[in-house]
This record gives sequence, structure tokens and C-alpha cells, in this order.
Amino acid sequence: MSNRRDAVHEILRQSEGFRSAQDVYAEMRAEGAKIGLTTVYRALQALADSGHVDTLRTDDGESVYRACASGDHHHHLVCRRCGRTVEVAGPAVERWAEAVGSEHGFTEITHTVEVFGTCASCSAAVKPAGVPSRA
Repeated sequence: MSNRRDAVHEILRQSEGFRSAQDVYAEMRAEGAKIGLTTVYRALQALADSGHVDTLRTDDGESVYRACASGDHHHHLVCRRCGRTVEVAGPAVERWAEAVGSEHGFTEITHTVEVFGTCASCSAAVKPAGVPSRA
């Protein structure tokens, strides 16, 4: 499993955005790998459990995966159009989550925060011709 997990992880490291298990599977099969979709799912789950891969749920409920650039706790800014993803720190979010939990008597607070928008490249690509940019 380790070699297959490493191969799945490598596919994600080469990707800029989040990828579905089906995407990873299709790419690996296209490259000639003899791997099943179930094995890809297991590898992704093991990588997520170990903290090597981040997981998001899309609007339609599908899990998508991305190799972590850092081992530190972080959040994501994700482009809705192209999937480009930036890891961001959120100290204000961390303080807020702790405060809200504490206020209600909760301990061992954890959270996930994902921010979605349109990246500058995608925004520029849909701007009508002849419309000046704001400075």
C-alpha cells in the first residue's frame, strides 16, 4: 500500500488545486498504473488521516483532496472557477473559534474554514473587452 499511497500523494503534489478520487484514479490509469478506485480512496483516506492531504467537500457533497504545503493548521482560499487554492493562516478565526467554544462551555475546539471566490486570473478572463480595470 505504501508505494500506491506514495503514487497517489505524488499526483496531488503535482496539482495546484483540489482533485477528486476519480480524477486521481483516471490520471493514474492513463499513466499505466494498475490500481483500483477503491485503493485510491484508501490511499487518500490514509494520507488525510496522517495530515499529508487536506480534504474539502464540494457543494454537491463530493470529497476532494489536495497535498498540504505546510504541516501547520491552515485554511484555504479556493477559486470556484479553476480550483486554484491558496493556504492561508487565520489567527482571528482561531481566536474567534476558541472564544465561541469557551463561551458555550466547550473544550478541545477544532474547526475548518474554507473561503471560496474567484481568483484574479479567472476574474480577468471574464472581464468584457474595453472595460477599464479599477486601480
